[in-house]
Amino acid sequence: MKQKIYRFIFCSIFGWEVVGTINDEVKKCIIIAVPHTSWWDFFLGIFSRGILKKQINFLAKKELFIFPFNYFFRWVGGAPLNRGKKENKVDAIAKVFAEHEIFRLALAPEGTRKKVEEWKTGFYYMAMKANIPIIPVAFDYGKKQVVYNTPFYPTGDIEKDMKVLKSYYKGVIGKIPQNSFTTID
Repeated sequence: MKQKIYRFIFCSIFGWEVVGTINDEVKKCIIIAVPHTSWWDFFLGIFSRGILKKQINFLAKKELFIFPFNYFFRWVGGAPLNRGKKENKVDAIAKVFAEHEIFRLALAPEGTRKKVEEWKTGFYYMAMKANIPIIPVAFDYGKKQVVYNTPFYPTGDIEKDMKVLKSYYKGVIGKIPQNSFTTID
């Protein structure tokens, strides 16, 4: 029933569509959502995962997990992240994957909603350490589509792999177009 409500609101009222899916066999992965130019992207993720009926988690700064917001963020799949410099985040997040049967972590490799020229690479190293695929997801406001691409398995050649991953976002327009990530051929 919830899936029908998500689909009605997202597709019929807002005019968006979800393209692709996440295969049920992919129980652990890192989902990179690009471009991340607006807080509206959060809602695209919530609606699209509701339509797909998939558990998808996200990390947010621990400061957001205060009463009463902590209940909401946990309910929608959030997990608090201590952004202090003292702990190795790649190791900590790889450990989270090991502790869960199903954990699909969505994040924005841009690391901000502002314009960036390069992605942060932590997601890549997390996927390598946890031995899981990366699923490129495009939030294309130009076409009003959330596109779930096929899983990409990192090879360890980060330079080559980043070129492949970034190619999924060629021509994709964010909510704030001037902040959209631009691929360079």
